[in-house]
Amino acid sequence: MTELEPDVLELEVGNVANGGFCVARHEGRVVFVRHALPGERVRARVTDRTKNFLRADAVEIIKASPDRVPEPCPFAGPGRCGGCDWQHASLPAQRALKAAVVQEQLERLAGITRTVVVEEVPYPVDGEVTPPPGLGWRTRVQFSVSSGVVGLRKHRSHDIEPVDECLIAHPGVELMGIERKRWPGASGVEGVVSASTGDRLVVLRGRDRRKIRVPRLDVPVRLVRGKPEPGSGLPYVREEVSGRLYQVSGSGFWQVHPGAAQLLADAVLDALEPKPGDIALDLYCGVGLFAGVLADRVGDEGLVVGVESDGQAVRDARFNLRDLPNVSIERGPVEEVIADLEFGRASSGSRTQNKRGTGHHGGARVRKADLVVLDPPRTGAGREAVDHITRLAGRKIAYVSCDPATLARDLAYFSERGWTLESFRAFDAFPMTHHVECLAVLVRG
Repeated sequence: MTELEPDVLELEVGNVANGGFCVARHEGRVVFVRHALPGERVRARVTDRTKNFLRADAVEIIKASPDRVPEPCPFAGPGRCGGCDWQHASLPAQRALKAAVVQEQLERLAGITRTVVVEEVPYPVDGEVTPPPGLGWRTRVQFSVSSGVVGLRKHRSHDIEPVDECLIAHPGVELMGIERKRWPGASGVEGVVSASTGDRLVVLRGRDRRKIRVPRLDVPVRLVRGKPEPGSGLPYVREEVSGRLYQVSGSGFWQVHPGAAQLLADAVLDALEPKPGDIALDLYCGVGLFAGVLADRVGDEGLVVGVESDGQAVRDARFNLRDLPNVSIERGPVEEVIADLEFGRASSGSRTQNKRGTGHHGGARVRKADLVVLDPPRTGAGREAVDHITRLAGRKIAYVSCDPATLARDLAYFSERGWTLESFRAFDAFPMTHHVECLAVLVRG
């Protein structure tokens, strides 16, 4: 490798790293290179310097990988939109790169050696528009706005790349025409569409969202502008999984790939093998996806306790599962609520959905749970939550994660407490990006 000018290096690119980078070295320092692939020789422009490593963008490909393909999006590339990491790699190569990252994180952080295969997520297409493979999947897109112009943020930057189309956005989002309008007064606009029902939302962001000038969009939408009036509730979209409709209000969490929610629900059920009469915990339950499918399996003699800290998600979950008397939704931080459950301090008032749902088990107080499923945010569950989970869990734990690093860290905590990895699956729920969805299933060692 040679230095061509102060900020441009000629590098031999090595293995992939977590976060959409590949690793190279220059004068003993690690260089994390974007827009490159393993085995390539590139000229890379340095974008950031620290004491221990450099960051760089590959601006010229001297020797290309056979996995390299033309980027389909005109806004992708060095110094431009930072939303996609791997548009320059074929889809099979993207999945192989993600598998390598997951394997490395499991081995380095959890001491687990496991061959990982990243599975394609089937895309349910309904209508005349069929997006190309790997594109048109994102049903929730957060656009940034500067001086009324819509764009997407550049990598590790607050700067905005103006766009008139996002190729990974679902066709239902693009039908709104958000990028092709001006939004004076807004700092951000989120387009939300349900691939299963066709419901559409636009969520506004700005210092005073009531002063944002909203353009006439190309299709009718529900608009989320500021806080709702007391008792009115937020506009929502409806999502369907296993024949049940789930209301998701505003910017509430839901899987962004149209096929991911159903695939994960099926995978969790297959892994946990719930039985009639089981007690199950759904931690970080959001609007109640896993609680809903588990409730059908454990039956009237069973119990599902969902735990969620976000108030709007709790309201949605209680509405979505209101017909299931064997479900209780508890509100609060997972660490606090499961500590209450563990020691029998859970209240059947503010935190419990209804008394009918838990009366035969003494309220929402469970001293043991046969099954646990958790789907925490990217920061993971953490040591305190793992401590409580391992004391409550009986038969199996299903851990759903979109971050292999925090997942591997938490698997190490579970291992310290006598739980071992039974099975592991990974899903390409975020094509063109470095993100990957994982499902780890644990049993007592």
